[in-house]
Amino acid sequence: MSFDRVKAYLEARGLGGRAIAFDVSSATVPLAAKALGVEEARIAKTLSLHDKDGGALLIVTTGDTRIDNAAFKARFGMKARMLSAEEAMEATGHAVGGVCPFDLGEGVRVYLDESLRRFDTVYPACGSANSAVRLSPQELESASGGEWVSVCRARGKQGEG
Repeated sequence: MSFDRVKAYLEARGLGGRAIAFDVSSATVPLAAKALGVEEARIAKTLSLHDKDGGALLIVTTGDTRIDNAAFKARFGMKARMLSAEEAMEATGHAVGGVCPFDLGEGVRVYLDESLRRFDTVYPACGSANSAVRLSPQELESASGGEWVSVCRARGKQGEG
C-alpha cells in the first residue's frame, strides 16, 4: 500500500509520526481540508505534469492556487501539461488523489511553489486518497528534496495565461 511506503519513507526522516490516515476521502483539496479541519489553502496539493524530457515533474502548491501558465513556461520552457491518471501512477507510484512528493519513481523532479511559505504548516497527501502529513515548508523541502519555484497564482487572479 502506498500510504505504508510513504509513512516508512517519512519515518526514516523522523517525520512518520506526522502521517495521518482518515476514514474518509481526502482526494481533493476541499475533502482534505474538511478531513483535517483546516482552510483549503493549507492543503499542499501535488500536481503531476509532463517534463521536457518525456518524464514527469511535480509541482506542490497551496490549495488556493493554480498554475500560472506564463510563469511555468518561463521557468520550464514549455506549456504545462498534466499527466493522465495512468501516467501519474506509473511515474510516481501513487494514484491520483494520493500523489505526494515522497517515495517517488526514478527521475521525478519535485518543485515547491513559493505560495507554501506563507504558512507555518501545510498538509500534503501521504500516498493515498485518505491521508495527509503535517509538515512545515522547510520539512517539506527536506523530505521531498524539492526545489523552490514561483509558478502558481491565486485562483481567479487575472494575469497572463
